[in-house]
Amino acid sequence: MKLSWWEINSWFTNVDYTIVGSGIVGLHTALRLRERFPDSKIIVLEKGELPQGASTKNAGFACFGSLSEIVSDLNNHTEQEVINLIQKRRNGLQLLRQRLGDAAIDYQQHGGYELFLEKDEATYQNCLQQLSFVNNVLQPQFNNNVFATEANTFGFKGIHHHLILNPFEGQIDTGKMMQALLKEAARQHILIVNCQNVSNYDENSDGVTVSVNNYTFTTKKLLFATNGFASTLTKGAVKPARAQVLITEPIPNLNIKGTFHMDEGYYYFRNYENRILFGGARNLDFEGETTTELAQTELIQNQLEQLLHNVILPNQEVKIAHCWSGVMGVGNQKNPIVQQLSAHTYCGVRLGGMGIAIGSIVGQELADLV
Repeated sequence: MKLSWWEINSWFTNVDYTIVGSGIVGLHTALRLRERFPDSKIIVLEKGELPQGASTKNAGFACFGSLSEIVSDLNNHTEQEVINLIQKRRNGLQLLRQRLGDAAIDYQQHGGYELFLEKDEATYQNCLQQLSFVNNVLQPQFNNNVFATEANTFGFKGIHHHLILNPFEGQIDTGKMMQALLKEAARQHILIVNCQNVSNYDENSDGVTVSVNNYTFTTKKLLFATNGFASTLTKGAVKPARAQVLITEPIPNLNIKGTFHMDEGYYYFRNYENRILFGGARNLDFEGETTTELAQTELIQNQLEQLLHNVILPNQEVKIAHCWSGVMGVGNQKNPIVQQLSAHTYCGVRLGGMGIAIGSIVGQELADLV
């Protein structure tokens, strides 16, 4: 496609900042750049018709980590690293809510719960033993106990009787959140161009020449916010991690409200109005789910449906309305990568499945590198 003079002149001339990726990180990067540089020309390039990664495909959890996940993290990170990571997630959620408003993203705080299958006896007992210690570690941040045991009043089957409750967690409407971000970006005169595949970029002393589709343009700074699609950019420090999700048809008299975790966060479900949204099971096939292909597999969909029918909603006739997948960015560390790659090129990636919690603050940190 050959661009017209009008398109070249209006969109791709005198560009100050180009952001690749129009998800949570990319749009928060753009908004922060607008705050810092009010008169700059900012353009966001998106390869999909809608944001292609996890930003419009996630489960809408406004969370910062289940007890079993935090216990596991304490085995692999220092105590201070875990505290810093949780604080970053809380700060990111606060920034997201402040920037868009709770009504716009349909934020609801029904609490978060963790349940343990009967076969997970060792993990269950370990979490109970570590609960007081983790509460003490997090006490300075919350000025209260974060985790407590709670009886199973939801009718779940095949699990240990007590759940772990975290009253500080909530949920959002992912679609409304992304639409609110897009509207705010448009209000701030940020140009968003979809179906733009960046095939190459060459840096020079004055900026970066970007090759996109069948044309090139020059930008002073180039910022990548491509998360799960950033493996080449980061020389393998980020790997894609596909997450498969399903949602049910409406369920009469559904008494389940909140966000729920199982198996160190590898399974997660919540209510959306009077439906159940359920995702996960990536740990059944780590190798197969290390992919950017947006598809579903029989292995994982069958496991999700089995747990849905046998554990979450036993003895109920439930129909699946829709299923889909998204791509996260993970690595051997949970800290995101926010760094300057060269004189005029930057990246903010590897959100580790916590895009809603830290996407806003990663975007802000990325913009502040410029």
